Amino acid sequence: QVQLVESGGGLVQAGGSLRLSCAASGSIGSINVMGWYRQAPGKPRDLVATTTSGGSTNYADSVKGRFTISRDNAKNTVYLQMNSLKPEDTAVYYCKVLTRGYEYWGQGTQVTVST
Repeated sequence: QVQLVESGGGLVQAGGSLRLSCAASGSIGSINVMGWYRQAPGKPRDLVATTTSGGSTNYADSVKGRFTISRDNAKNTVYLQMNSLKPEDTAVYYCKVLTRGYEYWGQGTQVTVST
């Protein structure tokens, strides 16, 4: 079993920054993909950014140039640095890990951006 613990969410004013962290533990093996998704009220869960074990990254168009995903393989941790936050970034942010052919989700952390 794999456990994911997220942290770093909160309330911030528009234009501000937050850094999310997600630490994986348990029967991890070699993690292939780590990523962040978000879900706003009444909307589906959408991709924010992903990073592979080889270092490739992928971003949603809406966050390109503002968000940066990174990972520390030694700590099995993925980060999401969010800058120039906008009210439309308000959502619950979920960490996802793909390892050994299975995907695991974190419990989610709330990010609220005020005007």
